[in-house]
Amino acid sequence: MPYRAPVADIQFLLTHVVGYDQVASTDRFAEADADVAAAILTEAAKLCDEVMAPLQRNGDLHPARLENGVVRTSPGFGEGWAAIAEGGWVGMSGSPDYGGMGLPMTLAAAVNDMMSGACLSLQLAPLMSQGQIEALEHHASDALKDLYLPKLISGEWTGTMNLTEPQAGSDVGALSSKAEPNGDGTYAITGQKIYISWGDNDFTDNVCHLVLARLPDGVPGTKGISLFLVPKYIPDENGNPGKANDLKVVSLEHKLGLHGSPTCVMQYDGATGWLVGAEHGGMAAMFTMMNNARLGVGCQGIGSAEGAYQHALAYALERKQGKTPVSGTGTIADHADVRRMLMTMKAETFTARAIALSCAVAIDLGNATGEAEWKARAALLTPIAKAFGTDTGNEVSQMGLQVHGGMGVIEETGAAQYARDVRVTAIYEGTNGIQAMDLVARKMMDGGEAAMRLIDEIQAQAERARATMPDLAEPVWEAAETLRETTEWLVEQSDMTQRFAGAVPYLRGFARVLGGHYHLAAALADADGPHAALARFYIARLLPDHAGQLAHTRAGADGLYALGVDDLAA
Repeated sequence: MPYRAPVADIQFLLTHVVGYDQVASTDRFAEADADVAAAILTEAAKLCDEVMAPLQRNGDLHPARLENGVVRTSPGFGEGWAAIAEGGWVGMSGSPDYGGMGLPMTLAAAVNDMMSGACLSLQLAPLMSQGQIEALEHHASDALKDLYLPKLISGEWTGTMNLTEPQAGSDVGALSSKAEPNGDGTYAITGQKIYISWGDNDFTDNVCHLVLARLPDGVPGTKGISLFLVPKYIPDENGNPGKANDLKVVSLEHKLGLHGSPTCVMQYDGATGWLVGAEHGGMAAMFTMMNNARLGVGCQGIGSAEGAYQHALAYALERKQGKTPVSGTGTIADHADVRRMLMTMKAETFTARAIALSCAVAIDLGNATGEAEWKARAALLTPIAKAFGTDTGNEVSQMGLQVHGGMGVIEETGAAQYARDVRVTAIYEGTNGIQAMDLVARKMMDGGEAAMRLIDEIQAQAERARATMPDLAEPVWEAAETLRETTEWLVEQSDMTQRFAGAVPYLRGFARVLGGHYHLAAALADADGPHAALARFYIARLLPDHAGQLAHTRAGADGLYALGVDDLAA
């Protein structure tokens, strides 16, 4: 069964679960009503199904390569990029002032989800450009915006993000790249950056790098970092690519997966760059890009889960093995354990997608209304969307291998590619551990108010559902109460080590409760249909996991360091 973009699933979520109607009712997004959203998703699905999905195996079997200093991309990727660019998909949420569609982030997230399921290696290229577009819109000078945004939005040029260095990974403040003023408003950028996704390609006219570096008077740590736009080719007086800049791709990484996406080691040797934002304000500008990318990466995990699920389901519906316990298809899909795996994959993907789209709705409402509560909701949900979305991609793709049995580890089936490609999503754009630490620290600086407002909404819906679906409503209400008590405990901890020790299980427990909430909403909208059946599966079998996760959270750091280093090595 070839990949099919899950348009119906996404439309159901937008209509019945995540409240997209609130976005369409704002003045800013009034034109993006349900009919327009449906048309956008349908057109994007055609691109995913007909153009991108056929490139999935090409990228894996014929990786990007470095040839005489030039990156040669996988067969068909140039044509795939052209189709993405010509359709306007790179600049979906970009400002119309520079050629963008100005569409809600919710629709952009949905399209990124579908593209990721079709071909994750290629989808990473527009995702990087989208993050750069947002950073430039918020922080760049008008001159930089006028020159670069139309090119990035049209797809004529692509964008990247350059943070990591060999000695500075998650600790960005340890970077050593330098920026020296040239005296003419430009800067000379020197240093090496690693793990640069789509650091070069052979199908666009220019590649624009956002590079973190330190000015001569920059203090140590993150407060002394500035952000610079450093193009591969310096634009001439007409805004066209001119002479080559003093930068190069040193090598491409040999990776577990995402072979079609060139991950570059970049060297800057006095390359000409332009300051983006204020001096020493690089982290604020970069976080604009990273927050966009974190939701996008969560959607990458969700899309990968969708692709792996579809792949496994197709195999399960064809494979005959043993006597089936029910009179169904006569295939392994009728065996109880295989059905358990398929139901889990579907339920988890639904949960992760609902969290991501709810996060996107909050972003849109924050942007459209300026209301602080929506912005706080978006901030709260971003690390959950990223971490749970990518965890789901990893877990569902591994389950897909299991459904395939021995054929899952045979590369020709394509099942293993999903697991290999999605693995890094739990690591880049901030590891999932860092997402969890962000959730229990920065996102709880309000004393847990944003979290409590969301818990109130979960319990309010469960209260309303008690009259018609008590078997589903009661467990969700109780789970939310456990989450409330754990959140109260968490914000009482002044020792951050106590919070960090349980950060990952807290995020996981929070996501579990959100899953119950969204599945309950789906059941209420489809009481006699498949969504109610899936909700019963999730609430009975997966939601109980929240209790163990939240108990782990409340254990704090006690016992975590009980074994010394020598004991660990023994």
